[in-house]
Amino acid sequence: MSPKDPKSAKSPKSPKPPREKVDLDAYAAQMRAAPGVRPDIASVDPAGTPGFDGDKKAARKELRKLRRDLFSFQTRLWAERKRSMLIVLQAMDAGGKDGTIRKVFGAFDPQGTEVTGFGVPTEADLAHDFLWRIHQRTPRDGRIGIFNRSHYEDVLVVRVADLAPESVWRPRYQAIAEWERGLVEEGTTVLKFMLHISREEQQRRFQKRIDRPSKRWKFSEGDLAVRQHWGDYMDAYAEAIERTSTDGAPWYVIPADHKWYRDLAVARIVAGAAEQMHPRYPKRPELAGFVIPD
Repeated sequence: MSPKDPKSAKSPKSPKPPREKVDLDAYAAQMRAAPGVRPDIASVDPAGTPGFDGDKKAARKELRKLRRDLFSFQTRLWAERKRSMLIVLQAMDAGGKDGTIRKVFGAFDPQGTEVTGFGVPTEADLAHDFLWRIHQRTPRDGRIGIFNRSHYEDVLVVRVADLAPESVWRPRYQAIAEWERGLVEEGTTVLKFMLHISREEQQRRFQKRIDRPSKRWKFSEGDLAVRQHWGDYMDAYAEAIERTSTDGAPWYVIPADHKWYRDLAVARIVAGAAEQMHPRYPKRPELAGFVIPD
């Protein structure tokens, strides 16, 4: 065998410099709504990528690592069984709630996770206070709960669609804030996300649903009626966030026109909260040296 031509020999690749570790809390602070301050949602670019200067490929690579971190967190949370986490997703129609659940929270083991989608209240729901059906779906110790739409519909659609007088929905801000404070005091970490898409991006996503036969089932003519009240919904979101974003149960406004950035942003914020919770495996010192008998 003839020796290799030295000219054709590949020179070893120089190692890539390690990626700088992201300060997850500082990152989250960019999108965290300050308590008692009405957010200027119109100033948030839905196509922006604040705190990230990479491309889609880089975002997906980081997301894969974050998903591993989230799985580790959930395993320790489940083993510890002393605290829980509640994640609230709100968005306009086609805003990406389902996609976020698949791409980000698919990292969690379904046995320790419960996803709840709140639709139109039933007759039984309406016979109770508006938080009755919500409280029943909050996560138990060791578990993660994800709300796909939530109790905030009772100060969003109820307000904009005029389903109840202002004297009914306005006091709900305080009721929600107090209820969430109670969850936090009992050991639940509460994270609330508004997935913020542009009206133009919503139009593109609606059209895509119509143009693809396998997606048409997701489209409703009622979505177009809601779309006509876009400005009213933005006002309703702004006041809801102002009145209910707290240090213990913060709101985050996530630019969501780019799905890959939306997923990365939500994953980073949840991973940061997971780091702060820092659940640990029980030590079980009584098992040290224990041998399983024959």
